[in-house]
Amino acid sequence: MIVRRTVRILAALAVMALANLSAHAQQAAPSRLDEIMKRGTLRVGMTGDYKPFTYLDKTTQQFSGFDVDMAEALGKALGVKVEYVATAWPKLMKDFEADQFDIAMGGVSVTLDRQKKGYFTMPIMREGKTPITRCADVGKYQSIADIDKKGTRVIVNPGGTNERFARANIKDAEITVFADNTVIFDEIAKGNADLMMTDASETRYQQKQHSGVLCAVHPEKPFDFSEKAYWLQRDMALKAFVDQWLHISMEDGSYRKIYAAWFD
Repeated sequence: MIVRRTVRILAALAVMALANLSAHAQQAAPSRLDEIMKRGTLRVGMTGDYKPFTYLDKTTQQFSGFDVDMAEALGKALGVKVEYVATAWPKLMKDFEADQFDIAMGGVSVTLDRQKKGYFTMPIMREGKTPITRCADVGKYQSIADIDKKGTRVIVNPGGTNERFARANIKDAEITVFADNTVIFDEIAKGNADLMMTDASETRYQQKQHSGVLCAVHPEKPFDFSEKAYWLQRDMALKAFVDQWLHISMEDGSYRKIYAAWFD
């Protein structure tokens, strides 16, 4: 009986000691959320080449777009300033791993490779890859099989999910990598390429920008499934805050207001 009591007491003391150590460890290591608020800035990584999500004006060095407005709203919710860090799709992962920014925004798609390196917020958009082509050619490119034929010229921007999707699905058609994603759709309009497969949201936007010239091909029925979200460095406190902010924004209409300004 005495032995059992002694064992129970020792076990209880061990649990208390572990709890104290855990609490001490949490106090000794502030979360990234704490660091951001103490620093007074939220570092946001953006490519600046993906309208309407993000665009960097090379003359003024100013970012604009849907996710820029969202970043500013997030900064306001945190009570900090937003510092934009220019990156590019081919080096987005490398810059993320090097801790160049706290969060990546600007039309970032959720992928398992990215999930291995950090956390994604709750999704902000659901869509998938679909073609955009000259309006006269919409009927020619309804399926992957229609596109993947010799003589078809598919254009892609380098380093992101668009190039990955094209290379995974296109075997016979010609794939051309075009470096400047800000003017890549002009190449299709001018006849230098036949189509691009990109996110449905972008095809809808570019259809408006090239009215009567370029048309999105069944954006309501994309070839695959994907979601967009914000990519965070690994910190549960930061993720919890941004998820809650997004939830409130979607419920109180502020998300919809920003969305309408860029997509409607």
